[in-house]
Amino acid sequence: MNRLPIRWKITILIFAIVSFSMLLSGAFIISDFFHTKEEELSQRALLTARTVSELPEVRRHIVGNKQSRALINPVVERVRVIHSADYIVVLDMNKVRLSHPLPSMIGTISRGADEGPAFAEHTYTSKARGEIGTVVRAFVPIMNSDHEQIGVVIAAYRLPTFFEAIDSLKEEAAVAVVLSLVVGGIGAWLLASHIKRQMFELEPHEIAKLLIERTEAFNAMHEGVIAIDSDENITIFNDRAKQMLGVKGDVIGRSIRSVIPDTHLPEILEVNKPIYNKELQIGNLTIWSNRIPIKVNGKTVGAIAIFQDRTEVKRLAEELTGVKAFVHALRVQNHEYMNKLHTIAGLIQLGHIEKALEYVFQVTEEQAELTQFLSRNIKDESISGLLLSKIRRGKELGIRVTIDRHSRLHRFPPHLDHHDFVVLLGNLIENAFDAFRDVTDREKEIYISIEQNEDICSLSVEDNGQGIAREHINRIFDEGFSTKGENGRGIGLYLVKQIVEKGNGRIDVRSEEGNGTVFTVTFDM
Repeated sequence: MNRLPIRWKITILIFAIVSFSMLLSGAFIISDFFHTKEEELSQRALLTARTVSELPEVRRHIVGNKQSRALINPVVERVRVIHSADYIVVLDMNKVRLSHPLPSMIGTISRGADEGPAFAEHTYTSKARGEIGTVVRAFVPIMNSDHEQIGVVIAAYRLPTFFEAIDSLKEEAAVAVVLSLVVGGIGAWLLASHIKRQMFELEPHEIAKLLIERTEAFNAMHEGVIAIDSDENITIFNDRAKQMLGVKGDVIGRSIRSVIPDTHLPEILEVNKPIYNKELQIGNLTIWSNRIPIKVNGKTVGAIAIFQDRTEVKRLAEELTGVKAFVHALRVQNHEYMNKLHTIAGLIQLGHIEKALEYVFQVTEEQAELTQFLSRNIKDESISGLLLSKIRRGKELGIRVTIDRHSRLHRFPPHLDHHDFVVLLGNLIENAFDAFRDVTDREKEIYISIEQNEDICSLSVEDNGQGIAREHINRIFDEGFSTKGENGRGIGLYLVKQIVEKGNGRIDVRSEEGNGTVFTVTFDM
């Protein structure tokens, strides 16, 4: 049996179910047959007994002498034959039999246990087991013209046996069995074939193997994987996802909302399109996820999320960003100091010793003042280093970068950290640098301000560059949109928007084409 293909197994199982159903149906049919037959014979017995009780010969002879009473049996036997009764017995008020199919029984006294009510003018039927089998009997009193009871008529019909019932229904039963088996067999084969196709023509052991392989593959992944069906019930929840989200035990089959109340996976069933590289906040965990609808034959049947703990990603990004920023700062600083050294050397060669000393003191004071300001007002080293690097980067590009000396940053808004602020501020400043690409008719300036109090934290980056065209102002935060026409652009402001949304902030853009742009970002503290 185990070696049979699944199609044959299903066919045999369904065929067995059909056969068992037929057996049960047959039992009910036979039971109903006996019940109907008993009702029918009861009515026939009553009709026959009443017919005999109404016969004038029976009424006249039952109260006559012995010779007269002997005339009752021939009359009753004719009625019995006509009505196909098994027996008809006429009793006088002393329970003496005046008629019976067996002549030897005539004149004997009946001692039946169920005859009593009939001698009290009651009409009824009963079922009893006798020598000829189970019979249905009708008891009808015989009344004279004065409405006085003078005897009782008992008419009996034998119920058929089980095998007699089967024999009487054999033709109908044979047709029903053949039709049921043929239709059931064809239906079983078609259903088995359909189920086989639904299972991609795979056998159960092959499906079990695929399931085990799939489960182990998901558990071996470094990323968290969660999948749900169209009813939002969990179908996949690998070990890495449990580890990251702090979930324990078997959660397959449970509602995703009961396991992760603030999940964002069911929204994929609503929007019916994938969302890639989205940063989400689930509980106290920040994850970076790709969420994709699962489609079968063009119909969405579920959704799957593949995600990473952003803590590790952020650490690697910060290391990479830190190294790049350090290298870039050294390169800029090297250029800046080489230019300054060349200036000092030229002044000395020209004999302007005092001017050379004055220039050295000026450069030293500017550097010291900027460093002290950043150390005093900007409490995060990453932001201070970023601002210092952008000032030097501006000098290299011929752009004056000014930081409002009233700026201060002592703590970050809720849900944000120094990495988010580095990305936010860095991209806004880089966007301001790009605004000067085609500007040659004015002094290039960028003004940066960071304001913070107990209620809000506000960042402002202002430039006097070429500005943003009015038809582009509503698209600048779209992923991939850029007015530069270069591949790989259009990411910076998109990341800015994501961080603003993450911190529940607001961003305001004011721009005048040809005169510059102001980006203002505000967060509630």
